[in-house]
Amino acid sequence: MPEYVRLVGQSQRDYAKRLIDQAASDAAMRIGKETRRDAQNRKLHAMIKDIRDQVPDMATFSVEDAKLRFMDCLGAEMRYLPKLEGQGFFPVGHRTSTLTVKQFNGLIELLYKYGAENGVIWSEPEMRDAA
Repeated sequence: MPEYVRLVGQSQRDYAKRLIDQAASDAAMRIGKETRRDAQNRKLHAMIKDIRDQVPDMATFSVEDAKLRFMDCLGAEMRYLPKLEGQGFFPVGHRTSTLTVKQFNGLIELLYKYGAENGVIWSEPEMRDAA
């Protein structure tokens, strides 16, 4: 299973070095600046977890289903493809990976709004302080 290590502090750097030393000979690695998308995705999933943990009506939905409900509320375009049999269409579903940065920011803002309306306390400090 791939590991994701943020190189913040010496202990994380040491951990990354241990992972390299223990890696299989056919393993690959990538080191680069953290992209906004990575940070946004982590933020999105942390926020959805907080909402599912704290809002009873959302607890029955999987993380993916909860995310889809917010995508629908955002008004993200739903895609449809023709059925193989040629009779009608089927929904392909919403995907956050297809959102523009502006749309993704809108989704995060929608989560903040929903959380505020439902008394959600964000679990991560940057969740409370970021806008």
